[in-house]
Amino acid sequence: MQTLILIAAFWLFLGMAIMLLLRLDSRRRRVRFRLSEFAGDMSESRDRGRTWYAWWLYRAGYRSGRAPFVFGLILFCFAAAAASIVWLIFQTGLMPQAERLLYEVPGGVGEVFLPLAWIAPWMGGLSFLAMPILIIRARRRKRIMQTEQDLPVTLDLLATLAESGIGFDAALDRILDTQSSIRPLPQDMRMFQVDILAGRSRIEALRRLMARVDVPWFTIFVSALIHAEQVGSGLANTLRIQADDLRNRRRERVLALTMSLPVKLVLPLVICFLPGILLAAIGPTAYQVLTVLDSSSLQQGAGFQP
Repeated sequence: MQTLILIAAFWLFLGMAIMLLLRLDSRRRRVRFRLSEFAGDMSESRDRGRTWYAWWLYRAGYRSGRAPFVFGLILFCFAAAAASIVWLIFQTGLMPQAERLLYEVPGGVGEVFLPLAWIAPWMGGLSFLAMPILIIRARRRKRIMQTEQDLPVTLDLLATLAESGIGFDAALDRILDTQSSIRPLPQDMRMFQVDILAGRSRIEALRRLMARVDVPWFTIFVSALIHAEQVGSGLANTLRIQADDLRNRRRERVLALTMSLPVKLVLPLVICFLPGILLAAIGPTAYQVLTVLDSSSLQQGAGFQP
């Protein structure tokens, strides 16, 4: 009962602390918004002052100004929950019971698994703590995959429209009108258009776009555009070369994944199929051997009885 009271008091204190921090963060954001009204456009200084932690969340799709603060609170709550779970495991006496069960395994086989029993609560707590990080990582990988899927089609369309005499901005506007607004690449491209309309140069807007997306294939494409803009070469030829190069890289990547497939199948085959095959092949023979040994041991034991 005392343990439950302590846990309830801890979580009550944690909730009050989170509410206080959220209120302070809301006031700080209101003050910054009022200051930004007098200071003008502060987006560039905000991008420069963003930490790697904020960039990681931003590139994963969490682009609100308070996303780092909210994620920090979530991570802190998960850490507190993981610590509570580990503390409960040690307080309820599960570890001594697990050790006794392992010691009772005949032949001393259970003692081999004692280190696993000792580190199991800590590994469980760390796994629970890593859940928010894994979710953000999965979201980031999903955005990268969607960007790599949309980029070849976008490049081909841009190259085709540029070769027909349409300017880059007009071609991009036509392409974005036909694409879904929930995909990551059209979202970033629309932010590029907003930067152009805000009065930034195309090179600066492309560099900001490259920093926001941070995908290797897209970085190569934007670097080629920046180089063409600085040198003054035609964008149509640059776009066509980049589209063909990206198509070749995708083909090589698919071939590499195909060649690595047999190596990846080794582990599932060994874990899933090999035990069944061994059991089907050796199981009857092993059962007969064990039956003979068991009957012989019983006969020897019966022979020593008075």
